[in-house]
Amino acid sequence: MRLHCVQHVPFEGPAAIADWCAARGHVLVGVHPYRGDAFPPIESVEGLIVMGGPMSANDDAKLTWLADEKRLVERALRAGRPVLGVCLGAQILASVLGARVYRAREREIGWWPLRVRPEARETGPLSSWPDTLVPLHWHGETFDLPAGAVHLAETDAVPHQAFSHGRALGLQFHVEATPGSVAEITAACAHEIGSGRFEQPASGIRAQSECCAALRPLLFAALGELFRQ
Repeated sequence: MRLHCVQHVPFEGPAAIADWCAARGHVLVGVHPYRGDAFPPIESVEGLIVMGGPMSANDDAKLTWLADEKRLVERALRAGRPVLGVCLGAQILASVLGARVYRAREREIGWWPLRVRPEARETGPLSSWPDTLVPLHWHGETFDLPAGAVHLAETDAVPHQAFSHGRALGLQFHVEATPGSVAEITAACAHEIGSGRFEQPASGIRAQSECCAALRPLLFAALGELFRQ
């Protein structure tokens, strides 16, 4: 498949998603709107991946390219293309589907337990995931569940952590994390970390990078289901 990956900042790339694509012979095309890349025509997109970033899904007035990105996501959904949204990407996906994106009650930064809901067991990208896992979180905003979406996962801090909607999957957490991507985001965004109940220090986040190894097969299973031809 030819998968387009929208990246919003240099330090939040596809990470282990790129490894999955390479292992299966998929072509991964990077799109970097923050440095002036044009969005592709929907005819050339077989699958769409939208990554994270420190901006808000509501920043249309500040980011001249965000409205165009949302239009691409909307076209992909209408065309029945598989779409994956990660962190900010999940919030953009929720926004395009008509849901509200807003500041969460508490910021969630670090390695925190995630519960997979029973609905995820029925079918879909997370059907083989365990009941609990510990992915990396780095977000201060969240979203309402879009109309018609299936609620797939939750945490104590932020109830809406994952959802599916047709061939789209939104993950507010970073199951694609690798030790390299953890080092990059902590180097770039450590200033965002406060003293909240669900905020771990950057040094502690880097020290737990061994958690990435357990996430890799879960990511690969979800991608295999979502981007199944």
